[in-house]
Amino acid sequence: MAFHLRREERLDGEQLRAMLDESPARAAQAILMAAKEGVLDAQALLGQILLDGRGIERDEALALRWFQIAARGGHLMARNMLGRCLEHGWGCVADERAAAGEYRLAAHAGLDWGLYNYANLLATGRGVTQDQQQALACYRQAAELGHAKSMNLLGRYLEEGQFCARDVPAARDWYRRSAEGGDFRGQFSYAAVLADQGLVEAALEWLHKALEGGNLKFLRVAQQALAAAHDPQIRAMAVAYQQREAQLETL
Repeated sequence: MAFHLRREERLDGEQLRAMLDESPARAAQAILMAAKEGVLDAQALLGQILLDGRGIERDEALALRWFQIAARGGHLMARNMLGRCLEHGWGCVADERAAAGEYRLAAHAGLDWGLYNYANLLATGRGVTQDQQQALACYRQAAELGHAKSMNLLGRYLEEGQFCARDVPAARDWYRRSAEGGDFRGQFSYAAVLADQGLVEAALEWLHKALEGGNLKFLRVAQQALAAAHDPQIRAMAVAYQQREAQLETL
């Protein structure tokens, strides 16, 4: 039986997300109903669960459609996700130029994820003219909004002095904040800082956290860097990263 709510019982976006953790299929019915009634958060969330196949059959084209509907209604994260669909060809033909346009709108409205994704295209020249200065400005703005992935990248610019004055103490602070914010790349970067300071035990703790959250691409690069480390305990982590990589490849 479909899950129904009376109009006065409609749940908001935060409640619907919480319900997803408890009962994805039940939540999907509530999200679909709310989306059809014009609730912007529900429309954006419906796009996400359709994209993920969470509690509902996966349908990238329908996910794209709901992101478009919510974006037209002014939902910034839906606009960012519309950009993601266009960038990666989820439910459509990939179009990086169109993706950049969606990210730009979300970024100009101050959405941290929009700033981050737009910066990624600016930094690599995909869909837009390459502009490292503007990319750095977007990463910085997103980092200051609390975006953990942008914090790590801002740290890299500052550590290497790329398109800005080199500022190693500031870079290390951004790496720490990124790590504490849960970004696995930031955790790896901060572990490197701690290892350089001789704080091996603390570095190992962050390396374990990065190992737990890292994706395949990250693990492949990270284990090579670990294998070249001077400290034997740090170097031994390369084996754990390689094993985790092998596990993910079988999934």
